[in-house]
Amino acid sequence: MISLLLAIQFLTIIPLKIKSFSEKKASLSMVCFPLVGLFLGALLCVSGELLFVFGFRQLSIDAILIVLLIILTGGMHLDGLSDTFDALLCNKDKAGMLSIMRDSRAGVMGMLSVVSIILLKIALLFSLPMVYQKGGLLLMCVLSRWAMVLSMFCFPYARLEGKARIFLDGINWKIFLVSSAIALASVLAVWGLKALIIFLVVALFTLLFGKFINRKLGGITGDTLGATNELAEVLVLLSAVFLI
Repeated sequence: MISLLLAIQFLTIIPLKIKSFSEKKASLSMVCFPLVGLFLGALLCVSGELLFVFGFRQLSIDAILIVLLIILTGGMHLDGLSDTFDALLCNKDKAGMLSIMRDSRAGVMGMLSVVSIILLKIALLFSLPMVYQKGGLLLMCVLSRWAMVLSMFCFPYARLEGKARIFLDGINWKIFLVSSAIALASVLAVWGLKALIIFLVVALFTLLFGKFINRKLGGITGDTLGATNELAEVLVLLSAVFLI
């Protein structure tokens, strides 16, 4: 239970206020990352139903749900996306890019990436037939959180210290496999074999993007994990549009 609560605290703005925990418990919380995604997806599905009952049009519902997801996660993944693109498009060396990621100010490229991602999510979600939107939301939230676990398992950390290091130092095969099993079982229960295809697409993207980041920075960072999450969400919705 403590692992699930820690995962919720790490990935959402829900104020559980668990201040004392070991590195082992923090690492074990990664097992529950897909479950947090399932929880977020379920909240979005319920919210969508309520908005529909109150007479909102579908485009408005989709836009509100994407904004609600940003609020529930505190926008931290979007912040990572912004910092990542500011760094990757700055034409500096590794040290320069890592320095830019530390800068709290957002650059033009970072802001453009955030706006683009949000617009893409709304457009792709709206492109799904209404009967498939709940499944799309669930898969989007589950697989994007699992993608971060996959990235942390496969790639080293680029910094000597940082918020994400506590996860990478403790991750192992058992944590990765259990997290993957939960993610796979969750998405198969939603869409069956179509979900398996999307699962594999997300896995392939995460590995390729992680390899690219590793080559550029010498490893991943908390910001690139946020970018992985955001890009994986878009990829899930895009894949769903093609498969449905």
